[in-house]
Amino acid sequence: MTKQTRDHLAELAEERGLSIGQLVNALASTEPTAAQRAEQIAAARAHAREVIGVDVSDEEFATLDVLGNLRRIAAQKVLATPGKDAA
Repeated sequence: MTKQTRDHLAELAEERGLSIGQLVNALASTEPTAAQRAEQIAAARAHAREVIGVDVSDEEFATLDVLGNLRRIAAQKVLATPGKDAA
C-alpha cells in the first residue's frame, strides 16, 4: 500500500472516529465477493420468477436491460406530461 493511500485511509478513518482497521472492515463488509453476488442474483431471479409467475431462464435474465427499460419508461412519462420538457 502506498503512503498516499495509507494517509488517505487514515484521514477517512479519523473523520469517522474509527481506526484504519475498523474503516477497512466496514468498507469490506459492504462489498460482496463474486460468490455472494452470484447468490444475491440467484435469489433475486428466484424471487422475480415467483412474483411474475413465469419461469424466465438465466439466459433471458442476462439479456434484460432493466436500467434501459426504466429510462425508456421515464422518458415516455415525461414526454406524455403536459408542460414538461424532455431535457
